[in-house]
Amino acid sequence: MSTELRLKKLRGSGGYVMATVTDQQQMKGNLGGPDLFLAPIGRLDSKKITKYFCNTCEKEFEGPPKIEYENPNEEVAENLVLAEKGQYICNSCSATIAEYREFKKQNETVEVGSAKPLESASQITTPQISQPEPSVQIQVKPEISSQSVTQPGSATAISSIEGLVVYDENAKKIGKAKQVGIDSNQSVVLIIIKNDGTEGSIPWNSIRKVGEIILLGSPVIAPQLNQPGKCTNCGFSNKEGSKFCEECGSKLQ
Repeated sequence: MSTELRLKKLRGSGGYVMATVTDQQQMKGNLGGPDLFLAPIGRLDSKKITKYFCNTCEKEFEGPPKIEYENPNEEVAENLVLAEKGQYICNSCSATIAEYREFKKQNETVEVGSAKPLESASQITTPQISQPEPSVQIQVKPEISSQSVTQPGSATAISSIEGLVVYDENAKKIGKAKQVGIDSNQSVVLIIIKNDGTEGSIPWNSIRKVGEIILLGSPVIAPQLNQPGKCTNCGFSNKEGSKFCEECGSKLQ
């Protein structure tokens, strides 16, 4: 594989950068579409970035954006650690051009195991969580719900495993991971780009294995005390006294 550097456009959620990358970096940034993406590549040397475009400013700037990062060393699965997370930030308006996450195995000779539960929404630091927007009732198509995929609510990213292919319990590819988030019910979900290009979200407890792919299974529901208003069908917390679930319409016990 060639180590020659080539100038490429790398897209992010808030713009793009023009940077010289190696063949290996180009492969990481190729998620199967016509564009290359910045997030899977991780932290680039700022000297390799010649210019960037900010969607908020609607303007192209010479030189690199600001790069900020931290090393949480958070274990997201057995033998898989979130080693670094960072952002490419516009020097003019401080908008985020792109975010990235880098994962490492603690032991290269051992396979990655089951996904670890993430911190509950009440334990996540305030800067990472925005107040959820009012919930919007969305009718989920039957063929999507059979794959344990629902339309996402108001989700705020707290961690991510960008680009990993997601397979359901029947070994059927259903999409690629985009990020981990919090939905409108303050539940942890994995947001994916489905095969048809639209977004979907999967309950975090449906993840069975995280490795070179993400493998799903039937959700593991922890034993819970009887909670008034809790829907046994979809888990939505309704107001006390409700007779039908506000989320899925099922009759409450």
